[in-house]
Amino acid sequence: MRRPYTPTVGELETLRALAQSGSATRAAQTLGLTQSAVSRSLRSLEERLGVRLFHRVRQRLILSDAGRSFLRDAERILAELDGAALTVMSFGGREQLLRLVVLPTFASAWLIPRLARFAALAPDVTIDLTSALGPVDFSRDPADAAIQRLELRSRGAEAIALLDETLIVVASPDIAGPAGGLTDGEIAELPLLQQATRPDLWLRWFQVAKMDAVSILRGPRFEHFGMVLAAARAGLGAALVPHVLVEEEIASGRLVRASARSLDGGSPYGLIFPPQQADNPAFAAFRDWLVDEAAGSARGSGPA
Repeated sequence: MRRPYTPTVGELETLRALAQSGSATRAAQTLGLTQSAVSRSLRSLEERLGVRLFHRVRQRLILSDAGRSFLRDAERILAELDGAALTVMSFGGREQLLRLVVLPTFASAWLIPRLARFAALAPDVTIDLTSALGPVDFSRDPADAAIQRLELRSRGAEAIALLDETLIVVASPDIAGPAGGLTDGEIAELPLLQQATRPDLWLRWFQVAKMDAVSILRGPRFEHFGMVLAAARAGLGAALVPHVLVEEEIASGRLVRASARSLDGGSPYGLIFPPQQADNPAFAAFRDWLVDEAAGSARGSGPA
């Protein structure tokens, strides 16, 4: 049951149109209504809320402070409603939706190139994929499962390990030469591309190499590995990245492995999910497919 103070969608749309146009006449044209209908809708909304949302200044409607505050929330609500409608429409007759949150570069470099296989296996499942760098709170976030490093698993969630994270040094052939194989000292002289959310990686790599890490901060910082890889391709420096995310770049020759030395990332990539998802047929199909894909990737088979 709608509460008496809760606006209708039509009233929110009227508010938005009036704020954009400053005129009931132009708002009516935008909404396909009569001017009197727009005026009635605004009057109903102001009476419902008990505040003035607009002032009239020289024949133009100007938002009040309360109106500006309410408009921000109204626009967000309308955008969310539009998004929800588009999500339902995307089913296209299919009845199962699986909402995934995936680390951005893992999604673009590893998962998405393989999703055609899953689509062929489970054509009735629609994937809704978003990205995040931090942990997913399944009690709050609209997600059925996540693919992240297992150290990001939230409390109460279950997890299946998929792929170990082994980091390697890569660079463009212009920097490292077509065969790569730079010494640790030569790598230390290069600009070192930094991953902002994991700033200790180069420090740990130099510790494994038993070298003073005086140059670890000499290089630009980027939000995630996808940006780091783009910078490496552009010749901005050397990148320390998970091998599983750069296999195609190396195979194509866009990047070369600059050192034989590797670094254990410390936490594998895994599928993280709330326990109740085990009863979700769409999730079960994706889980089984994903485990098989990860096993194939670990054996060295690339995407289709």
